[in-house]
Amino acid sequence: MQEYDRLFIGGEWVLPRSGKRFESVDPSLDKVWAIVPEGDADDIDAAVAAARDALAGPWRHTITPTRRGALMLKLAGLIRRDAERLAELESRDNGKVVRDTLNEIQRSADWLTYFAGAADKIEGKQIPYRPDALAYTRREPVGVVGAILPWNSPMSLYGWKLGPALAAGCAIVLKPAEQTPVTALELGKLIEEAGFPAGVVNIVTGFGTVAGAALAAHPGVDKISFTGEHSTAQKIMAAAAGNLKRCTFECGGKAPHIIFADADLEKAAIVATHGAFRSTGQTCSLGSRLFVQRPAYEAFVATMAERARRIRVGMPLDRTSHIGPHTSREQQEKTLSYIDIGKGEGARLVAGGGRPADLPNGYFVEPTVFADVDNRSRLAQEEVFGPVLAMIPFDTEDEVLAMANDTKYGLVAGVWTSDIARAHRMASRIEAGLVSVNTYRPIHWMLPYGGFKLSGIGRENGLEAIDQFLETKTVVIELNEEMPADPFAS
Repeated sequence: MQEYDRLFIGGEWVLPRSGKRFESVDPSLDKVWAIVPEGDADDIDAAVAAARDALAGPWRHTITPTRRGALMLKLAGLIRRDAERLAELESRDNGKVVRDTLNEIQRSADWLTYFAGAADKIEGKQIPYRPDALAYTRREPVGVVGAILPWNSPMSLYGWKLGPALAAGCAIVLKPAEQTPVTALELGKLIEEAGFPAGVVNIVTGFGTVAGAALAAHPGVDKISFTGEHSTAQKIMAAAAGNLKRCTFECGGKAPHIIFADADLEKAAIVATHGAFRSTGQTCSLGSRLFVQRPAYEAFVATMAERARRIRVGMPLDRTSHIGPHTSREQQEKTLSYIDIGKGEGARLVAGGGRPADLPNGYFVEPTVFADVDNRSRLAQEEVFGPVLAMIPFDTEDEVLAMANDTKYGLVAGVWTSDIARAHRMASRIEAGLVSVNTYRPIHWMLPYGGFKLSGIGRENGLEAIDQFLETKTVVIELNEEMPADPFAS
């Protein structure tokens, strides 16, 4: 049993004001495996105050941007040092297989390394306003950032949030998901070891409806960076209106993954399987709507069904497992309900459709493939967030474009074709923040990532992400020493 009783606030480990703790469940066993402190609005107050003190102190006024980057590099090195241990903790907490969590934790360090290199390259511009005046812009940190995280890829997304925010010179209050709080507290230990000034990063574990809501509404917070469901983002946006907080939201998706008959179908099938079932389907960029051109459709349905049946569903710490359980019973039940919905809507079930017989405990679901799905059905329109693939045939380019864009989401999309002109046409007309051709969802620290429509606001990753954590200040200095004309003189 892992036990934690303190929050990381102002560079110190402090008891939650309420004295309460709550349990985290191992989703592979449906058993409590960790106990963590339960922060509330009072703890958020303390964390925001600590962050504001950090901004008023050395973090902004005496520590150089180069030194900021050096601290980030040190933290990245500590994460790499402890990657194996952190990966096992993450897998116990959220159910993702350890070979995936290990990769995500190492990539979290890569994210920090990338943005560390950008910390001392944030520059303003001189503006040719007038010959007798000096006009320029300064890029300054937006202030205190409230980072509210999801449960599907905790350590990976800590890097996404911390990297650009710290590079910009912001201070942060980090609120992990209540389902997966453990590695956030372990990250706090590494932040302390790295030597960040007190209050630069504060970590408050607790429930979204209490601690998360308090952070979103707090008048001392200047920006919210949130990853999760769009319905939660809408509530955060309403709460943030009190002081017009800046908001960056990365929300859900119902990605179209489009296979034209002229594509390399063998390669496409390998990538489409990974795109549909990786992380037990618990990713917003899941390739969950697979459109296949009719000449290749039936053979591709058979291939995807066979490949889905080969996926090894197993215990998270077993390095031979391909995917593990859902992170929570609630998510497992949601996925099973959508499988029932697909059956009820008349889609053709060709693989999976229930729980694995050899895994009676935990929140496991078989990789499931439906064929002949109606693009207007709930199965095709709503985000399942589980290992459920909807396959849809199409005939023409215009037809599949209309179906691909016929959704409230617009996060990612994939296109497979050997026709270079078609590839560019599709990329320009699909309504999504990331369109990949002859590959799928290349997520990388260099590539801006974010969504159209209900999939979000703003961009994460790439140098563009730092802009989300900066304000632009214009400075004009008058150089002309002559007395100006007085427009109010008599």
